[in-house]
Amino acid sequence: MQNIYSSRPHAAITAIGGYVPQGRRTNFDLEQVCDTSDEWIVKRTGIKERRILEQGLATSDMAVMAIQDLCTRYAKDIADVDAIIVATSTPDVLMPATANIIARKLGLKNVWAFDMNAACSGFLYALDMGASLVETERYKNVLIVGADNISAFVDIHDRSTNILFGDGAGVIWLEPSAEAGVMDAFMQSNGDGREFLNIEGGGSLYPTSQETPDDERRYLRQDGKVVFKQAVQSMSNACKHILDRNQLGIEQVNWLVPHQANKRIIDAVGKEINIQEEKTLTNIAYRGNTIAATIPLCIWENIKLIQKGDLLMLTAFGAGFSWGASLLRWMI
Repeated sequence: MQNIYSSRPHAAITAIGGYVPQGRRTNFDLEQVCDTSDEWIVKRTGIKERRILEQGLATSDMAVMAIQDLCTRYAKDIADVDAIIVATSTPDVLMPATANIIARKLGLKNVWAFDMNAACSGFLYALDMGASLVETERYKNVLIVGADNISAFVDIHDRSTNILFGDGAGVIWLEPSAEAGVMDAFMQSNGDGREFLNIEGGGSLYPTSQETPDDERRYLRQDGKVVFKQAVQSMSNACKHILDRNQLGIEQVNWLVPHQANKRIIDAVGKEINIQEEKTLTNIAYRGNTIAATIPLCIWENIKLIQKGDLLMLTAFGAGFSWGASLLRWMI
């Protein structure tokens, strides 16, 4: 009996795009609103500035501009898209899904479009799901978007968060391939991190109201020490697991693309998995933590370094806690 799975295609990334807002929030800007300094921020995070979306625009606007960038760079026809998965923690509105809004703005009438919220791990979660859609042949051209307007939820006076977060959007195009592009993924979550990293306001438990417009729950809050420790441990373990499962040594990985949360976390993960420092891609210094957008934006901004056939290992950690790692062969 013929194995029906043997002829199924692989999923490969065939295009990538990105967008970052024009507005900048520098460390010197933050010195004016809270007790901090450029030297202190750079030493603790590696961040010098972050991009901030202008008022009146939302997550969907950045996503659309990233998709348009992709289509222009790689001569892709947006009409070919049959599925859009948007990883975001900052949807335009609670409903409908931001993916639906993006489809409308792109003029797509018959497309499967939905959001996925796994915080900073969202892009990896969405990438794995999108690859599965392609591999099962249910969909042929899938856009995976990572986009967050997180500055809208940052208390500008809170030094534990205002130094870290910025806005942006990244997107990749997945389609069938005879060769393995997206090779493997390992995703985990446990729910243990709710109290340490969250935005509590705006949901069904703490809905926004006219009576409490300044409710502190509407802001992003985190316990940096707990998050730091968990992020390093979880991302390192996920990378080791996926290497072991694929019988690969770290020396075979051309590029590590970690979630851009904090330069010290990035360095600690690299040291823990014993990868050469020059093999780790970063863009955190001038972008900050853009939540679900960090990994696609980091690849997009370092694209000239990556060669066709290179082996990339992606890893992320976010609220939940949620974390994971992906392994892919670069096919562009």
